[in-house]
Amino acid sequence: MNFQIIIIAVAILSAIGALAALALAIASKVFAVPVDEKAAAIRECLPGANCGACGFSGCDGYAAALSNGEVTDTALCNPGGNEAAKAISEILGVEAGSVKPVAAVVLCRGHNNVAVQKLIYSGVHSCKMATQAFGGPKECIYGCLGYGDCVAACEYNAISICDGVARINPSVCRACKMCVKTCPKGLIEMLPLEEVKAAVLCKNHDKGATTRKECSAGCIGCMLCTRQCEFDAIHVENFLASIDYSKCTQCGKCAEKCPVKVITPPAVKPVREEVDDGE
Repeated sequence: MNFQIIIIAVAILSAIGALAALALAIASKVFAVPVDEKAAAIRECLPGANCGACGFSGCDGYAAALSNGEVTDTALCNPGGNEAAKAISEILGVEAGSVKPVAAVVLCRGHNNVAVQKLIYSGVHSCKMATQAFGGPKECIYGCLGYGDCVAACEYNAISICDGVARINPSVCRACKMCVKTCPKGLIEMLPLEEVKAAVLCKNHDKGATTRKECSAGCIGCMLCTRQCEFDAIHVENFLASIDYSKCTQCGKCAEKCPVKVITPPAVKPVREEVDDGE
């Protein structure tokens, strides 16, 4: 009698399992989301950084936009470079776009030997956290703090800390912009290094006299560079010089005239590993 009960129970459970499996199979067909095979193929061409440098939410978003025709430019992925652009163009059957070589540049030269310290910071080794303490330990509240938030954000080991300032190796940088998003001071910008031979490596907007007290490598807004430029390519606004690269001819006269040498080639490669111990 007990044996028959067991058999019946097993049969009932088997029937329920079979019905459930059938229901799931039907549901999978009814509610199935169509797979965009073209988007999947494009996604395979992308590096998977999901950095958003292309202007979309990530690699999946860019792939979907290319697949459905929302965007046609195959050269929006800086980390993927021309290789990814070519592979995508072959899938779409269009002419490959050209990725313009760009790299991140830290617009600050306020290393430990030139930037004046106003306090000793002993908190969390983070630029974001140190900024909360009166703008950081340096007198210049605009400058790089050198605690390496950008180093941690970079997946390509392109950034190192040299004497308290972040430096980016342009030959390694993949222009993913993760460091740009991470820097709490907004000091990192993307520059087309094949065209740009000079950049104002400073973001200090204080008056010249104040800047001199804060950092001997900061722009003092003296306007000598503007008077030297024959092409109206450099201007001083809010005590800080900026270059209009659409007018700049790379003559180098502004850099030669700058008394603090804050106008320099942006492609400054780090010469050694991290030396700043946060003290």
